[in-house]
Amino acid sequence: MECALKDRRVLVVGRGSGIAQAITHAVRTAGAEVVVAGRDRDKLAASYDDPGITAEFLDITDDASIGTFASRVGHLDHVVSTASARARGALPQLQRTDLLLSLNTKLLGPLMLAKHLTPHMGGNGDSSFVLFSGVHAFKAKVGYLGVGITNGAVDFLTRSLAVEVAPIRVNAVSPGVIDTGAWDAMGEDGKRQYFQQVSAANPVGRIGTIDDIAQAAIFAMTNSFMTGVTLKIDGGEPLT
Repeated sequence: MECALKDRRVLVVGRGSGIAQAITHAVRTAGAEVVVAGRDRDKLAASYDDPGITAEFLDITDDASIGTFASRVGHLDHVVSTASARARGALPQLQRTDLLLSLNTKLLGPLMLAKHLTPHMGGNGDSSFVLFSGVHAFKAKVGYLGVGITNGAVDFLTRSLAVEVAPIRVNAVSPGVIDTGAWDAMGEDGKRQYFQQVSAANPVGRIGTIDDIAQAAIFAMTNSFMTGVTLKIDGGEPLT
């Protein structure tokens, strides 16, 4: 994949760690200039020591912030949105505010990014959006109702937006269980047991890595004959 994105300019929205950070490094290795954007610009800037990576402020839940960002960021070739706000919990525990934040961050935020950023992108099929869905869009599980409906909506948005903004391409990545640090709250023993359980059930026999997801994102950006597709990078979890 080295130099597959040579001289391209890529926006990665999200935190300066985990999947977003892995994608940023992969994109740089592939030859692109990267703009990283999120609500904590200083923390983002401190996460990278590379003159080819610049940090910008962006609140994906605020249309004024998106509009201001679009007016100053200039030309972009690819946009990757990894931002999320998970509304986990079984039905009795779900709160409307958490559900709205989940949808606002992972669904409506990327939609409004497309509205404001497409005028700054090329229209020859070499430009794209990469959104993020997730395994629970395709496998219902108690405790993940809010996550599932958000991710399912992103899957539908991917297909609809691919038609709306064509020839700019729109694809999504749908990760399974990935060791990103998101599970650290379970404690070392709890996380290890959970990962062992998922690995034993997955057809591929393991959980995912951030590099698995980063390479899928690169593929989505560089395959110019693919649009409206959700890449299920989940170890086959929905099959079990």
